[in-house]
Amino acid sequence: MKLSTATALLACAVSQARAFSDSSPFVLLSTAKLSTPPSTSQLQTASHVLSTAKSLLASCPTKRYLLVSQPNMHAADIREGDGSDACRMPNLCRAAGRDDVNSWAVAETIGRVSGQPLEEYIAQTCGEGVSVQRVGLKQLPAASDRAGAEGAREEVLGDNDHELGKLLDSLDGEDYTVVVFSDPSEFKAYEPEFSGPVHMDMKRSASAERQFVARSQSNSTDNRPLFEKYQFFTPGIFMSFIVLAVVLAILTVGLKALASLEVSYGAFDKDMGPAAQKKQM
Repeated sequence: MKLSTATALLACAVSQARAFSDSSPFVLLSTAKLSTPPSTSQLQTASHVLSTAKSLLASCPTKRYLLVSQPNMHAADIREGDGSDACRMPNLCRAAGRDDVNSWAVAETIGRVSGQPLEEYIAQTCGEGVSVQRVGLKQLPAASDRAGAEGAREEVLGDNDHELGKLLDSLDGEDYTVVVFSDPSEFKAYEPEFSGPVHMDMKRSASAERQFVARSQSNSTDNRPLFEKYQFFTPGIFMSFIVLAVVLAILTVGLKALASLEVSYGAFDKDMGPAAQKKQM
């Protein structure tokens, strides 16, 4: 199956490639004739992809094997098209489009794909008569809509494709198998950065501590002004003043309310009217 067919399948899955952030393409190229599956699902788990790849390599079809890791690669990076939709790894697409090269590809590989299991399998199955080389390309910047982000990604992708092209040129005239994959575990998750007064206080404290250590080591006298040497008005003191003001206001209102109560002295005298005298008789 030529890369034109494989990348056509990848192109059909481009919309899915952007939907699954933990997925990546898997491409296997070989100068040997491969017994590829008649139909390939473009959404597979990593274990299923590795199982199929091992079955294709079980007969040790070539003498040289190149395992290429391209972190953060998406299916859209190797799809075929015209203009802006052209293959962003032309050396890879050109090498796989040769008449003497067969290929097998999966657009969406869910899970981690590592070159170590394939390297161990080839060494165990084929013995010492083969050469296995693992190549790790530079990680691509994450796809983003920010200005300049796409240009930076294409620049790194172009450099990586150039390195891959030189490796493929060194294999010219030999029988070889090339496996290109991406390890989603190397994707970097977004980590928020917080900046605020707390960080500024920490920076000031660290700076003051370094100055104190430097002075203690040099045994020099600190001639700084008093208010620069010590911090008298900390946020805690201001908060205490505010709480104290609120409490004093509440106490003042309460005392004024108690003082405003007026009770006549007659309220405490016995009732000496005619009715009270009759009761006493």
